[in-house]
Amino acid sequence: MQANGSSETRAAGARPAAPRIEDHALLGDTHSAALVAKDGTIDWLCWPRFDSDALFAALLGEPRHGRFALGPAIPSRSVKRRYRPRTLVLETELATDAGTVRLVDFMTPRDGEPDLVRIAEGVSGAVPMHLALAPRFGYGARRPWVRLDGRRVTFTSAPDALAFTSEVPITVRVGEGDAAATFELRAGESAASVLAWHPAHEPAPPEVDARAALAETEAWWRGWSARRHYDGQYEGEVALSRTVLKALTYAPTGGIVAAPTTSLPERIGGTRNWDYRFCWLRDATLTVQALGGAGCLEEATAWRDWLVRVARGEPESLQVVYGVAGERRLPELELDWLGGYEGSRPVRIGNLASKQLQLDVYGEVIDALHSARILGAGPHEDAWRLQGDLLDHLARVWRDPDEGIWEVRGPPRHFTHSKVLCWVAFDRAVKDAQRFGLAGPVDRWSAVRDEIKADVLRNGWDPQGRTFTQSYGSPALDAALLLLPALGFLPASDPRVQGTIAAIERELVHDGFVHRYDTRATEDGLPPGEGAFLACSFWLVDALVLCGRRDEAARRFERLLALANDVGLLAEMYDPAARRQVGNFPQAFSHVALVNSALNLAQARGPAHTRGAG
Repeated sequence: MQANGSSETRAAGARPAAPRIEDHALLGDTHSAALVAKDGTIDWLCWPRFDSDALFAALLGEPRHGRFALGPAIPSRSVKRRYRPRTLVLETELATDAGTVRLVDFMTPRDGEPDLVRIAEGVSGAVPMHLALAPRFGYGARRPWVRLDGRRVTFTSAPDALAFTSEVPITVRVGEGDAAATFELRAGESAASVLAWHPAHEPAPPEVDARAALAETEAWWRGWSARRHYDGQYEGEVALSRTVLKALTYAPTGGIVAAPTTSLPERIGGTRNWDYRFCWLRDATLTVQALGGAGCLEEATAWRDWLVRVARGEPESLQVVYGVAGERRLPELELDWLGGYEGSRPVRIGNLASKQLQLDVYGEVIDALHSARILGAGPHEDAWRLQGDLLDHLARVWRDPDEGIWEVRGPPRHFTHSKVLCWVAFDRAVKDAQRFGLAGPVDRWSAVRDEIKADVLRNGWDPQGRTFTQSYGSPALDAALLLLPALGFLPASDPRVQGTIAAIERELVHDGFVHRYDTRATEDGLPPGEGAFLACSFWLVDALVLCGRRDEAARRFERLLALANDVGLLAEMYDPAARRQVGNFPQAFSHVALVNSALNLAQARGPAHTRGAG
């Protein structure tokens, strides 16, 4: 390893274009997460929590908004990536005309201040390398104060500070707030760098031994994986998705964020750009089933416990989305200094959905508690009392219009899916009381359940179109209605379910992938246009399994698996025309849906068969 002595290199400059969303890989420590592109640039990192301000925000703007570049200073001919088996330790191998190098990147999953470790290894030849570290705090808005002390560089912008150490000589540009190095890496050599966060008012943490941290991190992930067992047909895909869900779990509370990113667009250049670094109650049941079915009962229990904590209190104040520790105030702001991913503006932080009325969330909470009991997650003394309080309130409000599962920003309406989930809430309470001997007003709950079902069958069914519709009195379709048989509302053999699936296949499936609804025909308060929603595409797989169309379901599932990037990650959506992933990345709900579909295809009685069975 030879230092070149100059901090200026061509490769350290601005990249000509943003990397595609799927060109990224995830690094995570069960507290926060980073995205690293194929060229070795980390262009997104929020520290010390998933929802903290980003200190690398180049993904949503330009290199000047913060990034950590590391890689060859000459063009790469090819790139190969993988996660080391049963870990989230990323290896990126870059081949150049001068030789090949390997980057080993990871975050340490432990309590205390977080660390990001990068080890560059020479595989062959002698490769000129560059390192450019330019943190910009407050989502790229603030240049830090920089100090070089021996081989340690500190970056400070209260309330945050970073401590950086490297095995190559570092040049600091105080006025620019960055650090850089150029060096040569020969076969058999390696160079490690460690970036650590700490509160600005506290001293920097002790220096980390990068190679010891690598061994510790690999052992942690492999030890965690060894305690989770799934031996089905799609073991590899389930194992990777399970690891993603663990990485997106905020360990101190058990809450799982929907994604580690904000404002990656649902359509390139569009305005449907949302902050997903929070926990949605709506994801609860499917997440509990996916984790429990994939051998992660401990994580399913932690998610259940998080759910009970945030849902306690006044039922009328139940929110759709919370912060990772249960925070309720998630004000939505626009960051006008960021140009957005490929010009997709605005860039938003916070989420206005926290203030919406979405009645389906009551059913999701109660169904998740029901599923956790069946999976054997153990008793929770407050859960049953919570269910009773939620049902008392829901009995009063289920007839109200709401914003629905897709959080429309148009006028509230009577969404069919919302009403069905209200039915689910009472149905599961009745089943819990009967199956587990829990005390409650079962006759009253049964009566409300029957009333809701009659209302849906009367108002949510379109006899002319022979389908259930998105909302009462509207001809619009909704892919969420693919869940009807899995929810147990009607059996898959019912002609009304068959008609609904056929209508969705006819109207909402394009190029083989399922859109949530027709954004041109539904007044949702936003300009039309978005990709196909991957979770909905998996829901179609599940519905086909329940209808006995297993071979067709398996073909669709295999096609969805093929959309994953080179390290197995899925975003929220897929754009069939552009043939690229869109939306926030990686998306927990896509991986949850993948796991559940794998279970449904590989087991005689997967989650789709058992969710509504009681």
